[in-house]
Amino acid sequence: MINAKVDALVIAPADSKALASVLKKASDAGIKVVNIDNRLDPEVLKSKNLDIPFVGPDNRKGSKLVGDYLAKQLAAGDKVGIIEGVPTTTNAQQRTAGFKDAMDAAGMKIVSTQSGNWEIDQGNKIAAAMLSETPDIKALLAGNDNMALGAVSAVRAAGKAGKVLVVGYDNIDAIKPMLKDGRVLATADQAAAQQAVFGIQNALKLVKGEKVDAKDGVIETPVELVIKQ
Repeated sequence: MINAKVDALVIAPADSKALASVLKKASDAGIKVVNIDNRLDPEVLKSKNLDIPFVGPDNRKGSKLVGDYLAKQLAAGDKVGIIEGVPTTTNAQQRTAGFKDAMDAAGMKIVSTQSGNWEIDQGNKIAAAMLSETPDIKALLAGNDNMALGAVSAVRAAGKAGKVLVVGYDNIDAIKPMLKDGRVLATADQAAAQQAVFGIQNALKLVKGEKVDAKDGVIETPVELVIKQ
């Protein structure tokens, strides 16, 4: 794309650090770069003298909304486990931090934090292990809905449906019937389908020489708690 001399790039990186050198070349070539979905590591960008705005939700705030709602269904001292995404990604780190913020504030005991790498099968495996290792665990907080789906299956297989609460993040279609019947207590909706649109809108502003409304390098987009209606 650099050789094609495009005017702008909107990038949703799988890794928060790996693409910094390539993006530096793009920026040096005069290409406007906007980051969506998973935020590029600010320290890495700083080391490359790169100014790339991130257009997206505050993942920490979103997961704290979910965690705060979960905490209302629990009692202080209850044991919980966190199933996080790929630990090298900023969005996974932020979602885990938000969950911890909520659980710590409510006096819950986080007995385990392990990565399910965003995947259903790995989320299921981690959830099953947590349920086995801590029989009196009361809730599983999954960093995305895929892992929450895996956790729901693990809870059912352990015979603990209705006894162990599960929350997720993303509000994917597959989670909606589970919210309705209570298998999942809550999730967060960050308008995922609109993230690319938000990114393109801001990239076009940069191409036109207009300023974007960034605070500390971030153009924040909405994130909302989703519960049973």
